[in-house]
Amino acid sequence: MSVLDEIRASVLATRVIASVDQGMAEQFKLKSNQRCIGMLTSDCDDVTYVALDEATKAAEVEVVYAHSFYAGAAHASGPLSGEIIGILAGPGPADVRAGLQRAREVIENEAAFKAANEDGSLAFFAHLVSSTGSYLSKEGGVPRGQALAYLIAPPLEAMYGMDAALKAADVEVATFFAPPSETNYGGGYLTGTQAACGAACAAFQQAVLDVAGMPIDI
Repeated sequence: MSVLDEIRASVLATRVIASVDQGMAEQFKLKSNQRCIGMLTSDCDDVTYVALDEATKAAEVEVVYAHSFYAGAAHASGPLSGEIIGILAGPGPADVRAGLQRAREVIENEAAFKAANEDGSLAFFAHLVSSTGSYLSKEGGVPRGQALAYLIAPPLEAMYGMDAALKAADVEVATFFAPPSETNYGGGYLTGTQAACGAACAAFQQAVLDVAGMPIDI
C-alpha cells in the first residue's frame, strides 16, 4: 500500500423484511407507508453513512436507523457485525432493495478512506458530497441538495485538519464530531458551495498527511 491509496470497505450482511411486525415498526417510528425495511452491516461507518444518504436519492427510502459500533470493526461482536448497522424503510421490497443496492455500490466502489502512511495504519476520510440526500441533510442541518465536505480522521489529525479546511475555503461547520467518536475518530461536516467543499477536502487531506509525515512538530 502507498500513501493516498484507497482503503475499500465491504458490506458484510444484508436482509430485507418485506412486512415488518408492528412492534418493530413502533420501535423505529416508521410512517404508515413504510411497511418494509432493509438492513445492512459494513466494516466502515463513515463510508456507510454516505452510502445510506445516496440510497435516499436513488430510491423511495428513508434512513430510519444508523449507528456506529463502539471501538470499530477490529472489535466487532461477530464476523458479520463490522462497524455499523444501517436500516432503510420504504413502501415495499422493490424500493428497499433498490436502496440497499445503491448503498452497496457506494460502499464497495465509490466512497473510501485513504491511507496517510505507507502501511495504511493511519487512515482518513475527506469526501465531497456534491448534493445531500435526506439523511445527511438531516444530520448536518442543511437543506437537501447542499454540498458537504465530510471529514474524518484520528483525533489530533482531525482537529488539525478541520482548522486547515475552515481556513482554506469559504465553508462553515454544519456538524462537529469531537473526538473520540464511537470508533475513536473525530471530524465533521463542513458546508458551502461544491467548489468550496472540494477545497476544504483538499486542505484537510494535506493537513492529515503533514501530521502523518512529521508527527512530532512543536
